[in-house]
Amino acid sequence: MDQGQEHRVETPLGVLHVMVHGAGNVRRPAILTFHDVGMDSKSCFSTLFKFEEMQEIVKNFTVVHVDAPGQEDGAAIYPAGYQYATMDQISDMLPAVLQYFNFRTVIGVGVGAGAYILSKFTLSNPEAVEGLVLINVDTNARGWMDWAAQKLSNLTSSLTDQILSHLFSQEELSANTELIQTHRARLSKAPNLINIELFWKSYQGRRDLDIERNNTFKCPVMLVVGDQAPYEEAAVECNSKLDPTTTSFLKMADAGGMPQLTQPSKLTEAFKYFIQGMGYSNLVCEQESLFSKPSYQPQTFER
Repeated sequence: MDQGQEHRVETPLGVLHVMVHGAGNVRRPAILTFHDVGMDSKSCFSTLFKFEEMQEIVKNFTVVHVDAPGQEDGAAIYPAGYQYATMDQISDMLPAVLQYFNFRTVIGVGVGAGAYILSKFTLSNPEAVEGLVLINVDTNARGWMDWAAQKLSNLTSSLTDQILSHLFSQEELSANTELIQTHRARLSKAPNLINIELFWKSYQGRRDLDIERNNTFKCPVMLVVGDQAPYEEAAVECNSKLDPTTTSFLKMADAGGMPQLTQPSKLTEAFKYFIQGMGYSNLVCEQESLFSKPSYQPQTFER
């Protein structure tokens, strides 16, 4: 995969750091990713998009990695009292990204907070999204019990521990795997930890998206969650609210809280089926004639 081109995109609500890979063929949808809290686009998606079998897909599409404000490597530290963007406001920044690169449509791939942001963007801009892959999505606002638990956690746990509990399953945290150790060290030493905390608080203050059968995504959706992941129940609930004729649900065994890092092979395979179901073959030739668009047929994945 190419090293990518770095861009800083001005939006009406602030500047977004964006990395772009690929030739920029505007006749196909771009694959647009959005990362989770405590990560940036590189730490969240590099394992998946640099995976060997994924190259069959990414070489034929422009891949756009968007970083939430202040989360990219080398970001300036926000001053005390800085009013960080809400989840809704970050979502509202994305149309400017599409306009900047002249993308007509995208296929969204989001994890955690990024999945929420892309969900909000898709509900507000249905014509701009051809497909949506949501990993560890929670479209609900926090209930009062969650709010109380978070208040207690704020008093007893460090910011690093709070975010790790959001990212990983309790089994993974107890096992203290190398992956956990790596992310703990990266978070605890992050020079932009103040910015990370602001993004975390913004996600904690998210609103309920009120998704229901009459107010739902107009595009094919693939929901992905690891077994025993922190947001497994939320993903199952989201699946129950979506149109079953256009929704796939993939619950991945041995994946923990971060399937794109722990099971890139299985996720790549599922993504290939998803792309094929949308009419984009995973073994695409350069001839545009191969890009016929049959109606989407949802897949059922058992892993």
